[in-house]
Amino acid sequence: MTENKRIRAAFYRGGTSKAVVFNGADLPGERDVRDRIFLHILGSPDPFGRQLNGMGGGLSSLSKVVIVEPSSHPEADIDYTFVQVAVDAPVADYGSTCGNMSSAVGPFAVHEGLVQPINGLQRVTMHNTNTGKIYRSEFQVKNGEAVEAGDFEIPGVTQSGAKIRLDFLDPGASMTDGLLPTGHPLDCLEVEGLGRIDVSMVDAANPVVFVRADDFGMKGTESPGDLDADAKLMFQLDTVRRQAGVTMGLARSPDKTPLSNPKIAIVSRAQPFTALDGSDYTTDSHDVSVRLISMGNFHRAITLTGAMCVAVAAKMEGSVVARVTRTPGTLRIGNPSGVLPVDADVKNQGGGYHAVSATTFRTQRRIMEGALLYPAHFLERGSET
Repeated sequence: MTENKRIRAAFYRGGTSKAVVFNGADLPGERDVRDRIFLHILGSPDPFGRQLNGMGGGLSSLSKVVIVEPSSHPEADIDYTFVQVAVDAPVADYGSTCGNMSSAVGPFAVHEGLVQPINGLQRVTMHNTNTGKIYRSEFQVKNGEAVEAGDFEIPGVTQSGAKIRLDFLDPGASMTDGLLPTGHPLDCLEVEGLGRIDVSMVDAANPVVFVRADDFGMKGTESPGDLDADAKLMFQLDTVRRQAGVTMGLARSPDKTPLSNPKIAIVSRAQPFTALDGSDYTTDSHDVSVRLISMGNFHRAITLTGAMCVAVAAKMEGSVVARVTRTPGTLRIGNPSGVLPVDADVKNQGGGYHAVSATTFRTQRRIMEGALLYPAHFLERGSET
């Protein structure tokens, strides 16, 4: 009989993602031990892609871990560490951040007593350890707890909730040397098997490489399931993504480009589409259409950091995104789950671009709290899952 250990945790929905959330004080100090626990708790690796033996949901957006603890940064209240757990591989990846789950970090910190609750509008400043960037979260608190009930709706979530404002401050150069790692809003990549492909490589909140839908024979409104099933397309896009990873300085060779970053996004002009819930959207309902890949699959909505990067790229003259976008203001992004508004403050200073901030709104829900179980032998040096 396997002896189990217990560890305190909560299960949250943040935006269009879900994660197991830990107070860092409850976790073992060694990263390899933590990672064994994370994989076990989420149910990875699972060759069947279901994570049936754990808390994961078989998709990258549902296979996540968040760690919250007192901040090591003088300008922040708390530290936020994000861990992306691969579904079908024994990988706990710290190489990216999650904007959606950042909406749950402030409320969790209030619940845990890591910040002093203020009835009314609460502001929590968080330091994301994955990127070194500062995020600011604003939400309502009542009787010492974050308010969850409200009338604000976001694409991809069936119920409304209390609005949370998220400001990503100075989001450029999250994982690379600059907002535009090559110094240009538009580049042409020479990609093996594909030839020359126009791309925009932008690093705001997370690094993303943008390509045009028609360069791959797409409309740009296809469903994630149909896109994932197109093996040729998926191979082509991953080839471009890996080459862009080298160009952006994230890897020394395409085969070394991590699965987490850069993301790759297909963009096209606004056009009618049907969302995953069956709702129909007209051309006038949005300003640009985006389909984004995260951890090897098309996202069922759009990652929040990806959306912020889209909004930043849209304000850079000549970029792939700017060329298909029709408004310079708040950007309405058409995605598989509906339309997401995102704003970005981007300055062109002396011929170079600077992203001052990116802003959007989310909801969150604390779904479960208690203790999760893992084998006691995980704590032994050299132990494996």
